[in-house]
Amino acid sequence: MSIQKIDAQSPEAQSANLISDNINQLRALFPELVTETANGVSLNVDILKQLIGDATASDAEEKYGLNWHGKRRARQIALTPSTGTLRPCVDESVNWDTTQNLMIEGDNLEVLKLLQKSYAGEVKLIYIDPPYNTGKDFVYPDNFQDNIKNYLELTGQIEGGAKISSNTDASGRFHTDWLNMMYPRLKLARTLLKEGGIILVSIDDHEIHNARLLMDDLYGEESLLGCFTYRRRQRADNRNQSNVSSDHEYILAYAKGNGAKFNGKLVDTEKYTNPDNDHRGAWSSIDLSGLATKDQRPNLHYNILDPITGISYPPNPNRGWSKSKSVVELMIAEGRVLFPKLPTGRPREKKFLADLKSDVTGFSTWLDSNQVGFSTDGTREITELLGGRAFDFPKPLSLISTLINQATSTEDLVLDFFAGSGTTGHAVMAANALDGGVRRFICCQLPEPLDSNEFSYRSLSDVTKDRLRRAGKQIKTNNPLFSGDTGFRVFKLDTSNIRAWQPTGDLKEDLFANEQHLHDDRSNDDVLYELLLKLGVDLCVRIDTQTIAGKECKAIGGGVLLACLSEHIAANEAEALAMGLVAWRKALDPAGDSTAVFRDSAFENDVAKSNLAAILEQHGVKHVRSL
Repeated sequence: MSIQKIDAQSPEAQSANLISDNINQLRALFPELVTETANGVSLNVDILKQLIGDATASDAEEKYGLNWHGKRRARQIALTPSTGTLRPCVDESVNWDTTQNLMIEGDNLEVLKLLQKSYAGEVKLIYIDPPYNTGKDFVYPDNFQDNIKNYLELTGQIEGGAKISSNTDASGRFHTDWLNMMYPRLKLARTLLKEGGIILVSIDDHEIHNARLLMDDLYGEESLLGCFTYRRRQRADNRNQSNVSSDHEYILAYAKGNGAKFNGKLVDTEKYTNPDNDHRGAWSSIDLSGLATKDQRPNLHYNILDPITGISYPPNPNRGWSKSKSVVELMIAEGRVLFPKLPTGRPREKKFLADLKSDVTGFSTWLDSNQVGFSTDGTREITELLGGRAFDFPKPLSLISTLINQATSTEDLVLDFFAGSGTTGHAVMAANALDGGVRRFICCQLPEPLDSNEFSYRSLSDVTKDRLRRAGKQIKTNNPLFSGDTGFRVFKLDTSNIRAWQPTGDLKEDLFANEQHLHDDRSNDDVLYELLLKLGVDLCVRIDTQTIAGKECKAIGGGVLLACLSEHIAANEAEALAMGLVAWRKALDPAGDSTAVFRDSAFENDVAKSNLAAILEQHGVKHVRSL
C-alpha cells in the first residue's frame, strides 16, 4: 500500500468547494442537467428551462430583485475556496483542554470559508452587528483577489501596498461597497445554519432597505420571521435640522428552512394555584371579556346567567365576551366559570394550567428597552468590566441575552462573525449560568488597529479576548455553583501551513525549495489543526496524546484521525510505530474508519514508508496520508 501525499492542491488541504457541492446537489436532483464537456462539468441551461417550465426561466435585464455593480463578483468570491488556515494560540486561550468555545481572530470572509467543512449545518443562531455604513467607520479592502494578503497587510503582519479605503458617503459606490462586503459573508453564513436555525442582523436606517432585500435574495422572502425595532437611546437627538430624531435600530430575523421560531413570552406559572383543591389541578382566573363590538361580532354579545343566584350579567357594549353563548354555557356546567360575590363584579374564566397547549404565548415584540437596555448600558457594562472605556456603544448584554433566550435551547451553537467587544460570547456564558445550559459560541473579529487607549490594546480583537476572559471570571464569581464552560480557544487566520508551488524559473532551485511541503516556521499543532479544519473536524474535539516508538502521536475524535508529525521516522522504527498505532486504535475503538497522517519528509526512505502503510492497512486503517 502506498501513502497518498497531501499537497496544496489536494482536497484535504483546501476549504470546502461550494461550487462542487452545488453541482453535486443539482446532479442528485436532476441528473440530466449536468453533463461533461471537453472543459469539464457543464450545466445544460436549455434542459433547466424545460425542467422548471420555459415561462419561468428568464435572463431578461428587467426583473424584480436587488442588483448592483459587483453582485456577480461578490457571489463568485463566496464560492472561491480559502487558501488560509487557523493557527492555534494556546497562550491567549482560557481552559484550552476543556472548553468548547472559539474566539477567532481574522477576516470573517476567510474564516467563514474555513469553517464550512467542520460546522456546516451546525449553528442554531447567528447574530451579527455589522458596520452600519454611516460614511465614517466602514473600512474595506479595494482588492478582493487575495483576501489573505489584504488581511495580513491590514494587520501589519507583512508589508505591502494594499489600499484600505473609508467608505465615505460622498463616494459614488457608497451602497455598492457595503453590499459587496456583506453579500458573500451572508451567503456563507447560511450554509453554517442548521435547518430551523435563525440569523439576526442588527442594522440602522442607512441600509435597512438594502439589508432587507439582500436577506430576501439569500434566504428567501418567505423566511422572514420579523423586523424588530430596538430603541437604542433614551433621549432624542436634537442636532437633526429636520427635527426628526433617529433613536432606534432594527433587528432583521430570518430562518433557514422550516421549524424556526422564537420561544415567545413565557407564561407566569406562579399565578396558577389550586386554592379550592380542584381535581383538575392548578388554575388561574382569566378575564372573559372580548375585543369586538356588537356590530363586529353580534354572537359574542349576550347575557351570562349565574344558575345559582339568578343574576344576569350583560356584556360590555364595546367588547362583548371572548366566547360564544353555547361555549360559555358548557363551561358553566363544567364549573369553569367564576361568578363574582358582589353584583358589581364580572364573570371570569377558570383557566387550568394543564389545558395550556404550550408554555409560551405569542408576542409582537420583546425588544422593550426597559428589558433589553440602551446603547449607554452596553458602554457602561464594558467600562465596568474592563476598568475603563475601550469600546464605544457595544450592544447591551441584556439585549443579546434576550435574543439568545428567544432563539436557542440549552445545547445550541451560537455564531457572531462581527464580534466587536464580545457581547455575544459573554451573553452565551451568562445564559448557561442561569439555566445550566451547555450552549457554545464561535466569535470572529478582525484585528482592526485601534488608536491609543488607556489599556494599550493594539486591536479590536484584543478587546474581544480580554472582555471574554474577564466576563468568564465575573460569571464564575457571581455564580459559585455554576461549573459550566467559561473558557475559549483562540485561533488566528494565516496562510496555509502547506507550501504551495511557486516557481521562480530556476527548476533545480524550485525543486529543492519545495522538497519540504510544510513551512519551516509552523508547529506540529499548526499542522494538526489545519488537518482538522480541512477534514471537517470540530476545532474543539478531544485530542489524546501518547508516545509510541519514541514519537509523539495524537488521536483525534476517539481515533477517527491518528497523527504522527514527528520529523524523522527511521526504517527500523516504522514497524513499532505502526503496531503501536494499531493497538491504540483498537483500545479507542472508533465508530468508523480511521485516517492516519504523517510528515512525508520524515521517512528515512521509501521502505520505511511502504512498510508502515502496509501494516496499518492490514489492521484496518484504510486511509494513510502524508504531508
